[in-house]
This record gives sequence, structure tokens and C-alpha cells, in this order.
Amino acid sequence: MKASDFAALDASKLEERKKKEIEHSRNRRQILQGYERRIDTHRSEEVQDREHLIRDKKAFETHFPNVKYYSITGSSQQFQDDWLRARCRPGVKVLDFACGNGENGVFAAMCGADVLGIDISPEGVENANKNAQEAGVAGHCEFLTMDGENLVFPESSFDVAVEYGALHHVDLDAAMRELSRVLKPGGEMICIEALRHNPVIHTYRKLTPSLRTEWEVAHILSVDDLDVVRKYFKQVQVRFFHLMVLGAVPFRKTFLFRPLRNALDALDSRILANQAVGKYAWIMAITMKDPIKPGS
Repeated sequence: MKASDFAALDASKLEERKKKEIEHSRNRRQILQGYERRIDTHRSEEVQDREHLIRDKKAFETHFPNVKYYSITGSSQQFQDDWLRARCRPGVKVLDFACGNGENGVFAAMCGADVLGIDISPEGVENANKNAQEAGVAGHCEFLTMDGENLVFPESSFDVAVEYGALHHVDLDAAMRELSRVLKPGGEMICIEALRHNPVIHTYRKLTPSLRTEWEVAHILSVDDLDVVRKYFKQVQVRFFHLMVLGAVPFRKTFLFRPLRNALDALDSRILANQAVGKYAWIMAITMKDPIKPGS
């Protein structure tokens, strides 16, 4: 499959909430080309060509004040990267769902997989294809504009799917239905998602409305939403990340950052193993396998 095989999305036919998501994304994608999880962290870990990726420095400071928190997400990022690396090889077909600027798809392609990514944002898709080109994987990594709740791919098109921080932008039930349809029998997916249970973290979201849409804030996932996922996948597992380690964020530009982050990560790995505590973390990694097909 190639991106050119599929018709372009007609945004005029979308419902209003989706149009708002497109507009919000347009504002952000025009400012930053990608790699926002590595754009404001310790100098040794920042993405290369940072200045190239930030197209408007003043606007970046206004619209991306929250990216500093991603400086402490190394453990969840490593979990996702290891999961993808173990599955992505030549001949494996990967869907980068709600791809944003395409970082996950580019990584999967660098591991050898054939990748198609989709996003409702034309600006995100444009950035993603640029990032694939700059990473040297455009020959087997393409992105196109598509509604994640109405995928136009044939049934059982992909072996693996990946998603980061986008399920709260969509109708979860509709998206999971489509993902289970387009994944092959035995297919697998990993989703990295924010959680809504921590009152301090969720209050921050409510106090910074310019950083996200109303739908997004209202639909941050809870552990109860895993029941929706289980409707469409036979095997669903969850792991929780990042609570105490958030205390390292103010030190991200100092020599103290990495040892402090490591110590707090170790503490988090112990206390968040219990779901009763883990649900108060910032992020969860959901892995699912064996999509449930109609009639199965």
C-alpha cells in the first residue's frame, strides 16, 4: 500500500469537533516541525537541529510551555521504542495512527518496517513526510490525511500499530473499532496515553485551555476506558509511568537532572506497579494483541 492509493480527506464533511481539532493542530504544526518530546530537555538529550525544527521561536514559547515536562518521559519512551524495535523489521506493515509529526512512524521505519501514517491534520502530515525524508526513510514511510474514526484501509492491512497521545482526541469506541478492523489477526498495538486521575495534573490541563481543545481535556483517558479497549482486543495490558519523577523537571538544564531523574524513575517503577496507585501517574502504556473481528 502507498499513501497515493487513498483518496484525500474532505475536511468540509467533518463534524464540528473534528474541525476544531484540525484548527488547533494547524496552529501548533506551523510552529514546530516535530520531536516536541525532545525539544526542551537536558542538552545531551535534545533532538538534533532543534533550531531548524522551531519555525517561530516567539510563538513556540507561547504555545509550547508544557513540552518541558516531556524531559522526564525517557522511561516510557524507552518502553515504546523497545516494543517497536522487537516487532519492526522488513516486511512488517505498521500503522502510525494519529501520527502528529510522524516521529513514531519514522522510528518504526528506521527499524526496517514499512510504514503508513495517518492524521486528521494536513499540516501534521506535511511535517511527518518532511521528517521521514530528512531521516532517509521516505522510501518506505509515508503519511496521509485521514480521519482516524473512519479509516479507508482494507480489513487486516497491518501487522502492528502505534499511537502516542491521541486517543483523547477521538471517539475511543469508534477508533478502537477501526483499529481492530485494519489490524491482521494476531496483530499488535501500543498506545502511550495521558491519564486523568491525578487532580494536580488534571487541574493544570484545565488552567491552560489554550494548549488543548475542550474535547481533549474532557476525554483524557481513565483506567475505566480500558474496558472499551478490551471490547476490541483479546489481550490488553497496561503499565504506568511518571509521578514522582515530575519533580526533576525544574532541573532539566542542570547537571543534577539525569541522576535525579534516574532515582525518581526507580521510585516510580516500584510505587506505580500497583494499579490503585499507578492510575495517579501522568502516563500509561497500553499494549494490545489479537483484534476481535466481527463474528469471531
